[in-house]
Formats: sequence, structure tokens, C-alpha cells
Amino acid sequence: MAPSTALAPAPADAATLLGALIELDAPYSPPATGALSDTDLLDRQRLLAEVERRVTAASAAIAAEVRHRSRPDLGHAGLAQRLGDRTPERLVQRMTGATKARATSLVRVGSLLPSAPPAPDRAPWLADVAAAVAAGTLSLDAAEAIRAGLGTPTEEVPSDALALAASALVAVAAGLTVEALAVRAREERLALDLALVIEREAALRERRSLTLHRQADGMTRLTALLDPESAATVTSVFDGITSPRRGGPRFVDPDEAARADLTHDLRTTEQLALDAFVQLVHLGALTGPNALVGGRGPAVQVLVTDHDLRARAGLGFIEGQTEPVSIATVERHICESGVVPVHFDTDGQVVNVGREDRLFRGRQRTGLGVRDGGCRWGECDRPPSWCEAHHIDHWARDGGRTDIEAGILLCRHHHLLLHNNGWEIEREKASYWLIPPPEIDPQQRRIPMPVKSAAARRAMATAARAE
Repeated sequence: MAPSTALAPAPADAATLLGALIELDAPYSPPATGALSDTDLLDRQRLLAEVERRVTAASAAIAAEVRHRSRPDLGHAGLAQRLGDRTPERLVQRMTGATKARATSLVRVGSLLPSAPPAPDRAPWLADVAAAVAAGTLSLDAAEAIRAGLGTPTEEVPSDALALAASALVAVAAGLTVEALAVRAREERLALDLALVIEREAALRERRSLTLHRQADGMTRLTALLDPESAATVTSVFDGITSPRRGGPRFVDPDEAARADLTHDLRTTEQLALDAFVQLVHLGALTGPNALVGGRGPAVQVLVTDHDLRARAGLGFIEGQTEPVSIATVERHICESGVVPVHFDTDGQVVNVGREDRLFRGRQRTGLGVRDGGCRWGECDRPPSWCEAHHIDHWARDGGRTDIEAGILLCRHHHLLLHNNGWEIEREKASYWLIPPPEIDPQQRRIPMPVKSAAARRAMATAARAE
């Protein structure tokens, strides 16, 4: 239905505000970005991102007021319905040209702001999130990620516990992508509500499926939906088969180097993976129904702190998966496969072996993978199996030791970038920082290197609570 009343043009003060915001980037004209230095280019990007956050916060506050003036008790006299829109979200969408999801987020987050009119679904436990949005330090998408990940209070998880978790997430949000922040928020909620871990694990497992569809062209399409535990097994095999083709580690043992011949295989990576899958199914069918179960399976690692395992309460993680699993699942894997303990100290470190060997091997590689969870450079998502172990104190230059605390996982791209472009890494206990070369950042400001392993973060949090 078309709106029955024309919308008035934007007030003059809105144009004034926009002009003031543009003045932050004065003199304003379509910038000749090609003439900017690297530093100026990135400073310009950061500035515009801050302007965008502040404008979005103002837009969210207006959206909350639109909602208030369109509340159900006003009926057809409400603002949205007077203008021909069924809901305030639809009116905001039409006014902003945003997607439906974006308009809904503007209304929802705007209703959290301190300046927003009273709303029945206001969430006081997100006060720090609302304050950060209002201050322009937290984006709308980041606020939504925290809100959705933490959920609402229950008897088991009171609002004050969610408020503490929300405050902690706001504190680390600047160093995370929205996707990583959403994962972290979900981890926080699951850590607070252990019963939810069991329920969610069961719900995800219930959704698992594999179907075959015969197509008219003679091909058959295989469609699978894997729960995290199943995905860990399949991903381990898939990475082992395809990692040389997909940019896996260069510095490998001589016995492994021969696998690089896969790079000359004429099959695509997808064809290679499918052929290996069919071969595994064929092998299992030929050697008996229990052969694949009874043999040595893929290298799936279940990670759990000693504290949680002894208490038989808490949660664990399957390496490479973001969803936690229950202690019952951890115990089942230990029963089936045994366990090789990996002990964290109070600084989140694992085991050290000195300087006798130049390369990180065996349990050291396992320890690095458990601690780091993948490439530690920024928000790189390469898993441990694709990473190389870097000596923070260089082996030759600094006389560095092959100790886990003095090593860190970097993917091939970032390992080359670090060595070739003069980056350095500094360490203080369990914290690591990237130090850019002076030509990139004259101040050589320290950039935190986030821990990608949820298991390591939980071990460090458990140790901190015990102090």
C-alpha cells in the first residue's frame, strides 16, 4: 500500500549536521585516494568509520522514537500507520533505504540507548553496549552480535551475569570482526549456561543429514549437513588430503614433502576431495563394517581443561569447531580413543623443550595448535593444520629457543609477510603483539594478536578465577 501522506523533506538542521560531519574530513571533495600515503589512506578510513558509527547511532535513536510514536496502543493514529506502513521497522526501512534486517536492527538497538523512550523489551543488561553505540565506539552490527549471542536472562543466568559478559565483550570488540565477536558472545552465553551446551549440542546433532539426489544429466548430488562433531572428522580428512593444493605449510618433514606432487595433479581440488571420499567409502565397504571404526581414525582432538574434566562439569571443545561440547561427549571420546593430556599453566602456555631442536615437532605442534587455534595474525581464519610455527626470538639472529611460549602459529601468507616486510612480535606472558615496521607506522604501535582457541581462552579464564 502506498503511503497516504507525503513525508516532509529533511529539516535544515540535518543538513547542518551532515555538513559538520563532513568538516571532520575537510577540505571535502571526492578524495583523490591514489595520492594518499598508506598512513593517510588508513587514517581516512578510520575517520570515516567513526563518522559512520556516530551517524548510525543517531539514526538508531531516531528509529527508537519512530517505534515509540508507532506503538500498538496508538492504533491507526500511530506514526507508521498514518504514513501507510504496518510497522515502525517498515517505515524506517523506507526512510533509510536499508534492508529489512538493517531497519530492524536500527529499531532494536535504538531502543537500548539511554535517550530512548521507555520500551517493554528494553534490556538493562546491555547498558554498556548501548553506551558504546551512543559514543560511536561500537557499530550497530557489533551491538547486534553481542545482543543475539548473549540472549536473555533465565533463572540459571541472571541479568547481572549477562551484564558482566556484555561489558567484557564491549571491551574486546575493537579487536574483533563482527563474525568473531558473534562467536565470542555465543561462547560467553554457553559458558554461563552449561545446560544450554547439552541442549544445543543435541539440537545440532539432531539436524545432521546426508542425502543423494539423482539428476537428469546422470550425475548424483550429495548434500550433507554436519553437526560440529561430525564436521571435525570430515574436516580433518579433507584438510589432510587437500592442504598441499590449498596452500598448506612449506616447511614439512621430508616424508611429507612428497605430497607436494598433488600440486601437479590435473584434478581440481573439489574433484580430488570427492575421489578421496569415494575411496574411503569403498575401502570401508571392502574391509568390513567395523574396519573404519576399529582402525586409526582421523586426528580429531578434544580439548578440555583439567579443572572441568576432574569436576565432570563445564564444557570442552573439538579442535577447529566453534561450538562447545558437553563433558559427557568429552568423556565418550576419551573412552573411545584415550587422551593425550595438554596442560595449561596460569599464563595459558603449554610445554617447552629448550633449544635442542630447531623445528617445532610432535606434541609441540599439538600444543601450539591447542593454544593458538590457528594463525594469530589479526582475524586470519587459517586453522592450525595450515600454519607454520614462527620463532618469536629468531633461531639464528636471536638465539631463540624452540619453546612453545617463544613460538606462535602463522599461516604461510602472514609468515612470509612478517619476515619479508620487517614486522616483529613481542610477548608478555600469554599476550602477544604485532609490531609494524616504522615505514608502516612510525609510532610502531602494538597490535594485539587474538587467541583463536576457545579452549585456551577458557583455560586462562579458569586460572584467573582460581587466583
